[in-house]
Amino acid sequence: MRFVSVLALAAAAFTPAFSQSKYSTKLAPYVTSPQRVVERMLEMAAVKSHETVFDLGCGDGRVLFTAVQKYRAKAVGVEIDPKLVEATRAESHKMALGNRLRVVQGNLLEADLSEADVVTLYLLTQSNELLRPRLEKQLHPGARVVSYDYAVPGWKPKWVERVEDSNSRHDHLIYLYEMPPTKDNSSKPTAQDE
Repeated sequence: MRFVSVLALAAAAFTPAFSQSKYSTKLAPYVTSPQRVVERMLEMAAVKSHETVFDLGCGDGRVLFTAVQKYRAKAVGVEIDPKLVEATRAESHKMALGNRLRVVQGNLLEADLSEADVVTLYLLTQSNELLRPRLEKQLHPGARVVSYDYAVPGWKPKWVERVEDSNSRHDHLIYLYEMPPTKDNSSKPTAQDE
């Protein structure tokens, strides 16, 4: 598909300039996700056109661009690095994505996630653990959380998939979680361990 190659080129165009960001070690280092993994994460989440995808620590915006262009979903990115925020906003403007894509500069541990139908993560395990109470409190029943390479401690995934990467020496894991049908955290949700 044409848009995938455009996305790859756009992402490659401004990725290296920010790899040594002063914000890179707060909750996770800034490492770009391979486009193949981005697409599989959104496929596993079964994103629909009426839904909103949040990418926490959105980096260069490739999850956001794919969610909007391929799935016609709305997308919201939360990113602490102002240079990445500026670059992603500029790229969104060039792609004429209008009000379908928004990037918020801020700490993802303080983000309002109540609008999210799908949340994507590429954070460290400890960061996922810090974020978990906010996800449990703010996400609606049926919302999906997709985490790349790192599990959410205390949650039982609905599905785990290994994605081969011919460009690196290791395969990638994608964890899919689904929020329980009730927000009552005293009952055992499908997304948590028994």
